[in-house]
Formats: sequence, C-alpha cells, structure tokens
Amino acid sequence: MTVTLAQFETSPQPEHGDAADAPRVTTVPEPASGADTPAPAEDSTAGAPAEDDPAEAPAEDDPTEAPALDGAEWVEYDPAADPDPVVAPDPVVVRDALDFGVYARTGGWAFALKVARSVRPGGQAAEGTAAVKVSAKAFAELAGCSPERVMRYYKAWDMAADDGLVPQFEVLVPGEEIELPDADVWLAYYTSRNSASSVRGQAITAAAEAEGIRPTKALEVAENPTALRAAILADPGTAEAARGALLDRMKEDPALQTEMARAIARTDDLKKAVASEAKAADRIGYVRQIVEQGQIKTPAGQTVEAPAELRAEAERHLSLLDELDDSEEAGEWAGEAYDTVKGLVAKAVEDDPALRVQERRTRFYSSLQKATKVFEELTLDEVLEEEIFEDDMLQRLEALQEAISSCISTLRRATSPS
Repeated sequence: MTVTLAQFETSPQPEHGDAADAPRVTTVPEPASGADTPAPAEDSTAGAPAEDDPAEAPAEDDPTEAPALDGAEWVEYDPAADPDPVVAPDPVVVRDALDFGVYARTGGWAFALKVARSVRPGGQAAEGTAAVKVSAKAFAELAGCSPERVMRYYKAWDMAADDGLVPQFEVLVPGEEIELPDADVWLAYYTSRNSASSVRGQAITAAAEAEGIRPTKALEVAENPTALRAAILADPGTAEAARGALLDRMKEDPALQTEMARAIARTDDLKKAVASEAKAADRIGYVRQIVEQGQIKTPAGQTVEAPAELRAEAERHLSLLDELDDSEEAGEWAGEAYDTVKGLVAKAVEDDPALRVQERRTRFYSSLQKATKVFEELTLDEVLEEEIFEDDMLQRLEALQEAISSCISTLRRATSPS
C-alpha cells in the first residue's frame, strides 16, 4: 500500500503547464514488514534539483500545520474575514433571552403580574374572571415557595394599582400580558421583609422614607443587630452615623437619655471625657456670650458692658473655635480663649475705678454671706448632748471672735469722719 501526500512548498515551482497551480504529489511506498523506518520515497517529478526533493526531508504528519495556498504563496488565516455562518438560535435559547429581557426591563413586575392575574386571596368570591384563579397558598404550592412571598408580590401590585400604575386585579385574567412599569419603580412598592407589616416595621419604613432611602435596606439592618454592631465597631463612618442617630433619638426618648447617662456615669473613662468636654463647652460658652450679648461677667458676678477691645478679642478666638473640625480637639483652644478673655475682663475691672470699687464691695458681701451661713449651720445642741466638745473648738471660736471684732473696728474707723 502507498500513501499519497499533498506536498506544499515555498521553493520555486516549474513554470510549464499547470504544475505551478497544483500541489506536487509524493508517493511513499509501504514499508517492508518488520522495518522500523520507511524506505526512501521515489519522487515522480524527476529532473528537479536534489536539494528541492521533498523525499529528502522528514515527512510532517500534523494536518493542523498545513497552511492554505494562494498560488505559490502563504495565506494567513483570518477569522474576521471568514465569519461563522448565520445559524438560527435554538428556540429554548430564544425563550430564555426574551424572558431575561422582560426581567431586565421590568424587574419584579414580571413576577408580580403572574401573581396578580392568577391569585385570588381568601375571602374573594370565585366568580367572573376570578373563577379560574387560585388562592395564594395553592399558587405558592405550585411555585414551590411560601404563601407569604406570594402575598408580598400581591400587595406590591395592589399598592401600585391604587396609584394607577397597573390595572386592578379584577380586570386581569390568567395568561394575559400587559405593558409593565419600569424596573426602577418596583422597589417603591415591594418589600422582601415580613417585619414590614408590624408596628415596628412600619415605623422603620416611615423613617427610611423620611431619610430618602429604600425601606428594605433599613428593615434588613434592623433584623441584623449583630451585623450592625460589627459595622459600627469596624468602620468609623458607620460609628459616626450611629452616634448622630442616637443623639437625634435621645431628643425624643427620655428613657434612652437615662440609659446613656447611666452607662457613661458607670464608665470611668467616659465620665472623665464627659467632664473634660463639659468644661471646654462652658469655656466656649463664656466667650460666645461676650461676643453675642456684648456683656461681661466679672469675677464677683457683676454683669457689665464689654469694652470694644475685649469684645474684638473674644470674636477672634471664637472664630478660631468655630473653624475647628468635629474631629479636632477643642479643649486646648477653648482653654486658651477662656484664659485670654478672662484676663481681659480682670484688666477691664481694674482700669475702671468705679467698677473696681463695686467689684470689691460685691466680693466682700459674698464672703460675708458665706461666713454667716456657715456659722448659722453650727448646732450647739449636738455638741452639748453628745459630749463631743474639745478645747480646740473653743480656741477656734475665740480666734474667730477676735477676727470679727477687728473687722468691725476697721470698718467703723473707715466710715467715721476724720
């Protein structure tokens, strides 16, 4: 047996006849029985140069390596120049593509329509177009899902029908196709959460709508408090959002205010932080009051008009405080502003003779009232009854009596005419 191979070469071809247009044919004789290598092939094109004899080269047996020829030149295969022939797609693929397109355009409306035209909830009369419809339970059994899921689609369609977006149930019949709304309005009517129907769920839904977000997202967060806690612990942005929400809620929830105050009071670090922030807030308030009201409060407690220089300095410090970000520590800035303004207040009191006299008179009265109150609180009855008297007590009272007598004498000399 012989094997005939079509030999494709790039070497010069004979110029006579049709030899240049046809592949050269080489016949290879069948090897002898038991031979390991084939015998040299006899080339039918005698007279060709020996170096061009294809029989001298090893035969390549890989049909995938054979290139296409255009005359005597190579032709590279170009897939773009030879597109696949147009073949009609399988009907099943067409149906899947059409179903996908409907869902891409309409979202959940495509499924809500199937429920709306086929489901008749309990209590409705089985008459007219509703005669062939089934209950939500029966539809769910056929669909392999829960009746609650079916009813969520039913309720979404019902709300949309009330808004005039889709037809009412009564005019729909099983199998009927209608023009459906766009997918982007589906989530305004559908909620995938059972909790949405509860009082708690309704409150969450209302709050979500007030914030301009989808109720389903808020309900999902409410149903996963552990996930919410993890997000707050891990993400500063989420923690900041939670802090703001708690502060807003505490304004209308006295019970939450009490719980938060109790939790802070029982935590030493938080208690110190609150005290520090309260001190800074008081100092900022002191500066702000001078700027906004144009008045100062003296060390003795008097309230007088603030000098222009003092008020301008308070405005400068307050503007610096207001420019601080929420993340920046205000305590140091508040302390500097408070100390500066307070020093200017003391200077303003000393520079005004009348104000200085009034300030010292007020301070003296304040000290006298405190001392009087303390002395009045002494209960001599307990000292006598319980026998807790000691000599040191009498000595202190005698020293106090001498101090009072000296003070009285000084005041009399100051008020008597010279």
